[in-house]
Amino acid sequence: MSRDSSADQPKYLRIAAELRAALERGEYVAGDRLPGENTLAADFGVASLTMRQALGLLRGEGLVGSRKGSGWFVESFRPIRRRGIPRLAREQWGSSKTIWSADDNRAPDVDQVTVAEEVTPPEHIADVLDLAQDGTVCVRNRRYSVEGRPVMLSASYLPQTLVTGSAITEANPGPGGIYARLADLGHAPARFREEIRVRMPSGEEASRLSIPADRSIIKVARTAFDAGGRAVEVNEMTMDSAAYVLDYEFDA
Repeated sequence: MSRDSSADQPKYLRIAAELRAALERGEYVAGDRLPGENTLAADFGVASLTMRQALGLLRGEGLVGSRKGSGWFVESFRPIRRRGIPRLAREQWGSSKTIWSADDNRAPDVDQVTVAEEVTPPEHIADVLDLAQDGTVCVRNRRYSVEGRPVMLSASYLPQTLVTGSAITEANPGPGGIYARLADLGHAPARFREEIRVRMPSGEEASRLSIPADRSIIKVARTAFDAGGRAVEVNEMTMDSAAYVLDYEFDA
């Protein structure tokens, strides 16, 4: 005889599942104010603390948010569909387009950017870039925002000897971004590798992304290789998991 495993779940998980299903059915739409915590707690027959746990879980998923003194609301931000294959195609950055334009019709703002040269890289970065023991890198740190909401932190590491004196060391590297500038230097990316994992954010990551501490982040590490197989960039990205859908479509 089958047994409903949901009966073994804590109450707040079952309530969160019911509310999530209600959102998916369209019973509440973007921007709607949810009934108050006490009202919901009474409807579900649980304590207010249990109700708060359920709502907190949905907040961590980016489905709802709270406003001080105003209660809980359905989030209205439409996740960015990050098209992992088309965005890195040479026809994208090679024609002076940003790789973001393959993702969405909402152009991001780079609201924080710093460029540092002659930086001693972390060991794992030096290994991937195959740097000599005293090799240094140029580090480009950016924060991207869409509709005023921080969505991603990005740190690009490039061999210093490769990019010294180029536009890559400037805050704005020009049309097509750093991949177009690498092409100008004779090291156009010919192959990419991305590694993806999910974890909880550090305090600094949560603060810079303006997300709750209980919301997971997506970590994407991308390495760009030139035609000779040399690693010419490592880009470590930290994404708000509620702000993205990772979309990979390719031929069998």
